[in-house]
Amino acid sequence: MKKLIAIFFITMNIGLMQSQTYKEFVAKGDDSYKAKDYKASVGYYDKAFKMEHKSATDLYNGACAAALNNDDEKAFKWLDLAIDNGYEDIAHIKIDNDLESLHSKKEWTKTIDKLQKQMDILSANYDKPLQKELLDIYAEDQGIRGDYMKIYKTPNADKKKIDSIGKLIGKKDSINLIRVMKILDERGWVGKDVVGSQANQTLFYVIQHSDLKYQQKYLPMMRDAVKKGNAKAGSLALLEDRVALREGKKQIYGSQVSNHPTTKIPFVFPLEDPDNVDKRRASVGLGTMSDYLKYWNATWDVEAYKKELPEIEKLLNQKKNKE
Repeated sequence: MKKLIAIFFITMNIGLMQSQTYKEFVAKGDDSYKAKDYKASVGYYDKAFKMEHKSATDLYNGACAAALNNDDEKAFKWLDLAIDNGYEDIAHIKIDNDLESLHSKKEWTKTIDKLQKQMDILSANYDKPLQKELLDIYAEDQGIRGDYMKIYKTPNADKKKIDSIGKLIGKKDSINLIRVMKILDERGWVGKDVVGSQANQTLFYVIQHSDLKYQQKYLPMMRDAVKKGNAKAGSLALLEDRVALREGKKQIYGSQVSNHPTTKIPFVFPLEDPDNVDKRRASVGLGTMSDYLKYWNATWDVEAYKKELPEIEKLLNQKKNKE
């Protein structure tokens, strides 16, 4: 009888393991990473990658969790697989604070060299000077924001340091905007076939961080770029939402979220037709609202949101009137 019971539980456990899909393990890995439980995160990613390892993004994220967990072997292994599966954001990998602990390891140079060689092959027909300029802008734009978040997330963060780096971000954004506007006005929204995906995405980052008048100016250009395959539909959705809210309208894709000034609970800014937001998000390659709000440690309840929306709009109007 004991043997039969043991066999039953072994079979049941195998069934439970098989019922866990790749996406579920990756989602749990993401959730654990956000909760700063890097050991658990690595465990979930490890289970996912034993099923398959085809997503460069998932492999890269797993490597970040491994590096933060001081598991150098898995971090370099997954970075290597990410590169094999098409990872090409060389500007980002160099400034990612999650991977900082790997920089002093001998494998780091090998990893960067491998990625650079792959990029050299991919970029044989790129406009190299323009690509370099955009990657330099990317490093400026994202690097300073990485530094900001590093300080911001520190317990009892120094407010003076936060304010100081915030002002520095403003100065760098102004300089980067001038450089990007010159490119857009002279060359248009150049695609990844001309400068590579990361350099191409830099155009969006800089415009996304600019004042409303510049966002309004280049929004039609980005819409046209998406139609031609020269920009990402998901990125355009973020810009559409930001512009709509700044113009006093409701957002379309639910990308704009903030913390309530009093309760500090995350809330979604006024949203058009909440019932069908996930359909609109899916049409531009974005995940569901439920998955998106996990990044904010919040949940999505569309019926509750519709009831709360008038209060949210009232709160925002009061804030606007005070300004």
